[in-house]
Formats: sequence, structure tokens, C-alpha cells
Amino acid sequence: MTAAAHTFQIVHDPQVPPTGLRGAVYALGNFDGVHRGHQAVIGEALALARQLGKPCAVLTFEPHPADFLAGKRVVERITPPQAQARALERLGIDGVVVLNFNAEIAKLDAETFIAEVLVKRLGASGIVAGYDYHFGKGRQGTPDALKEIGQRHGLSVHIVAKVAADANGSLDAVHSSAVRKALAEGDMTLAGHLLGHDFFVVGEVIHGQALGRTLGFPTANLELDPSMHVAHGIYAVRLSVDGRTYNGVASYGRRPTVDNGAPLLEVFVFDFSGDLYGKTVEVTFVAWLRPELKFDGLDPLMVQMRKDEAEARAILQAS
Repeated sequence: MTAAAHTFQIVHDPQVPPTGLRGAVYALGNFDGVHRGHQAVIGEALALARQLGKPCAVLTFEPHPADFLAGKRVVERITPPQAQARALERLGIDGVVVLNFNAEIAKLDAETFIAEVLVKRLGASGIVAGYDYHFGKGRQGTPDALKEIGQRHGLSVHIVAKVAADANGSLDAVHSSAVRKALAEGDMTLAGHLLGHDFFVVGEVIHGQALGRTLGFPTANLELDPSMHVAHGIYAVRLSVDGRTYNGVASYGRRPTVDNGAPLLEVFVFDFSGDLYGKTVEVTFVAWLRPELKFDGLDPLMVQMRKDEAEARAILQAS
């Protein structure tokens, strides 16, 4: 049985092994961003699953354990659940199991977590984790403990070494925190390098003030997850919907020239005339153009918007 034989599924808080994922090899982690380090862990899990003739899945938690333990949102999410699921599916795994992280899970020690969750509830045949993975009550479970306890319970256990952030063998590993910093600074080149793919968001197109349409730049508007910290500015983007992808230019920010309101992503889609309201779209950030600026009225804003459109078209055509 291979990964290709399965339909990708997302399973929330199963109490027994999910249909289609029985005996799966599980990659363990939070996988925020699904960056190159995460991809190495999942790649190893896929290889082990093929070797054992089993499905391959990711095990993660919602809410993020750090948010739960803090009692408030403290993690800036690179990939909220919907975007994370898309990124994981593209790696060829069979599914994602999302466990509800609560007080009961938080108090399990390392041994009990493996015995009760991985073996009993999920029926795992193998587990793969990164070199810095910690688990169990107080994060006391180390990668070495995972290997020792897991093997004692009959699991195949692989621990994956760190993935260097650059090609020169830097001591710095790829970490979600580095991706978050790059996004907060608008450095889409570095973010894409660390992620191994262009940064993207997923959301439903909502109604805005229709000012863009009045100015000749009708936009598809999305509210990003409030935990995401992406630099306010203008970007060359691609928007995907209904199996098609279009080039565009996007503004993310508070619109200081207009209303200085809540952050909003506004995408002007090139050469598109359809209705996107209510549709779920994917917006990929290809390049940073400039920071968000306040203009002295709408006329200079429109002049700059035309320049932004021309620059974005040139960048996207070249790429």
C-alpha cells in the first residue's frame, strides 16, 4: 500500500485509529509554516511508511500548545489550519490528525502519551520527529526518550537531524521563528528560501468599501488570521481560485490614505472580471514592492497604484 492509494483526509480528535490511517507512520510536530525542516521530517516519514507498506500522516495539535498553556494567543501563525492543511497535502501524505490540546493531554507524561495516544488511539506503526522535538508533560520527553519508549512499544522511530538555514552549512537551523521574522520585515525572498515555497494565505473573499472599484482597481478583500504578522505593504502576488491562477498586486495594511482601519489584504487581480465574493482563494506572495504609505489624497494614490501594477506585472512575468 502506498501513499498514492489514499485520499487526503483531515481527522479531528479521533478516539480510535481513523479509517484509512490504521497503522500509519506519523510525523510529529506543530509544523507551522511547513518549512524545509518540517519537510525533511515528513519526507523521512513518507520513506518509512513506504518501507513498512503503511499510510503516512502528520499528528499536530489545536490550539497550539503554547497558546493553550499561556491561556491566550502567543504564537504568530505562519500557516493557520486551512493553509497548513494545503501545504501538508502537497507533500503527498495521506492525512492530518489534529488532536485537541487540552488539560488532559497537557498532563500526560512521555510514556503515557506514546502508549495511550500514539499506540492505542492512533494505532501508529512508526513515528518520525525532528532533532529538537519535545513532548509530554512540561515538554520533558526528549528525542532520545521518544526513540527508547517508542521502540519499547513496538514502534519504528526515526529522529531527523536539523536542516541548515543556508547552503553553506550554517549552524543555524531552519526555524519557524526565522520565517516569522522574515514575514514581519516583508522579506519574501528569505521567507521563501526558509519555507522551500512561496508564502501563501488562504481565506474567503469578503465585501469591502468598494473604493477600489470606484478608482478602477476592483479588489478581492481578505481578512488574515489575527495571529499572522505580515509586513504592511504592497506585494506582487498570484491568486488561485477554482483551479486557475491569476497574477495580481496586493496591499496589506490599514489603508492610511483612506480610513486607517483594521488590517485587510486587498488583491487587484489582473485581467479578471468574475465575481469572487464568498469564494475561498489562495494568495501567494511573490515579491515585496514597497511599504504602505499615506498619500495626500486619492489622486496621488491612484498614480502610485498604476506604478505598483506595472512593477508587479513585470516581476510576475519575469518569474
